Amino acid sequence: MPEPLRLLQVGAGGMGRAWLRTIAANPDVVLVGLVDLDVDVARTAAAENGHPDVPVAASIDELTDRADAVIDVTVPVAHPKVSVDALLRGLPVLCEKPLAETVRECLQMAAASEVSGQLLMVSQSRRYFRAVEAFQRQLAELGPIGTLSCEFYKAPHFSGFRERMAEPLLVDMAIHQFDLSRKLIGSEPVSVYCDSYNPSWSWFDGNAAASAIFTYADGTRFTFVGSWCAPGLETSWNGLWRASTPGGTATWDGDNPPVAEPDVPASLGEEPEEIAGSLAEFVNAVRTSTTPQSEVHSNVVSIAMVEAAVRSANTGVPIRITDIISEAHTEALSTTQNPDLLAALKSWTNPLAAVGLD
Repeated sequence: MPEPLRLLQVGAGGMGRAWLRTIAANPDVVLVGLVDLDVDVARTAAAENGHPDVPVAASIDELTDRADAVIDVTVPVAHPKVSVDALLRGLPVLCEKPLAETVRECLQMAAASEVSGQLLMVSQSRRYFRAVEAFQRQLAELGPIGTLSCEFYKAPHFSGFRERMAEPLLVDMAIHQFDLSRKLIGSEPVSVYCDSYNPSWSWFDGNAAASAIFTYADGTRFTFVGSWCAPGLETSWNGLWRASTPGGTATWDGDNPPVAEPDVPASLGEEPEEIAGSLAEFVNAVRTSTTPQSEVHSNVVSIAMVEAAVRSANTGVPIRITDIISEAHTEALSTTQNPDLLAALKSWTNPLAAVGLD
């Protein structure tokens, strides 16, 4: 048996605590340090979630020499700095979603992965449900998807930053469903038309509801309809999914095994789920030098889907995913300070090919 992968976790907030529990439950890893700007919070979080004796610090500078890899569970605005710093120190990184707040920053992070030669993977945890794998197997038997839809209706009262965002549903939540559509369809998005709005009874400052239609390269249409101010008969946090194919229809309610007609049994595996699934794939990728789901270059496309949907909602016209990425690459070239990262970005004669779209 190989030695456990030594992990340094950065971030000890609510999601950080969930990661601490997940790390404690996985025998293939061991936590060797926890970093948070508030070391008292870090110390308490570690003690309460299975790591009473782990060293804590306010900066990764103090603990990176102990680690084989970094788990970045900081707030999204901090992801570019934390993840890039770790990569350039020679450490592979598993970063919580979203990878960054803008596609421009995502491209700079992809460049850092190339310069360092280290893996940067994003934890798109909704990909790691046994029911999702079963749903995907059903669809493979039924034939190519013509239409895929997801309905998402919840009524959470978060307080804090989400209720003040301009586009809370699209920016903070829809990344999960948009990214999962890529996995299920097996093609790449071309364009999106999106309308976002805020119902009169909403407790959000920004637009808490949206409808989006994505066109995929293989002709599939993916529709997303959702609201974060929809009390009563709420869907799963995963949403309610339906796929239409030439061989029939399959649905997934987000919580239970998927159902197909004609009947295709939903065969559930035993693989780890959610962030435990992300961690397991990350460890395997680091050990075997294989490319995992949601490797940084690929995940840029999911972030571009969000940015394109927001732009479409703001302008009232369809937006092409390739335009978002090409413009972000131009912005990255003009704003990147690190000469090595800038050289990597300049080496991309075709930035669309760099993220797998050409």
